[in-house]
Amino acid sequence: MASENLPTFMGVDYGSKLAGTTAAAMVQNGQIELWQSARGQDADDFLLKLVLAKRPATVFIDAPLTLPNVYSQVPYTSGADFFYRACDREVQAMSPMFIGGLTARAIKLRTTLAESGIAVLETYPTQLARLLLPDEKGYKKDLAALPVIAQLLQDQIKYSFAQPPADWHQFDALLAWLSGYRHLSGEAKLYGDAQEGRIIV
Repeated sequence: MASENLPTFMGVDYGSKLAGTTAAAMVQNGQIELWQSARGQDADDFLLKLVLAKRPATVFIDAPLTLPNVYSQVPYTSGADFFYRACDREVQAMSPMFIGGLTARAIKLRTTLAESGIAVLETYPTQLARLLLPDEKGYKKDLAALPVIAQLLQDQIKYSFAQPPADWHQFDALLAWLSGYRHLSGEAKLYGDAQEGRIIV
């Protein structure tokens, strides 16, 4: 599939509400642009306004968008997994229940954007980093390693960065964007179960 024929899409690294750690990436004018919320700014308000202004067809977000299967089953069984979905276990992600507030915000955001015809799908940048940059031990550990690792990522993407990522949140937004590119090009890996929730990488 030719990349020029792909629908517009955005990658998002989703952070806590007021920490200034929510970042987004999207192609504009042939380059990948980056945006980030400011510390103290409502990240959900920032993201909703950005998405509605840019109108991507799909947003690929680094946040759980479903709960473990057990919560849709009555009665509960004690042997069920109350903490993790299959996809979380496969990529070693945090439990949606452990980050419950973030999970609830992400599901609300997905529901709100669906009313405007914008789809929201789940991704996990850390897993893509493991696949594409397996030797980079400095990922998300050392800010000094960011320029080198960002260049390694740039070398794997046909679009140039309008500006280099300034922190790991922006870098993860780029990875979320690349997961979207891989998915729309038919190259992504899918983790988990379609009924319970999938992570696209």
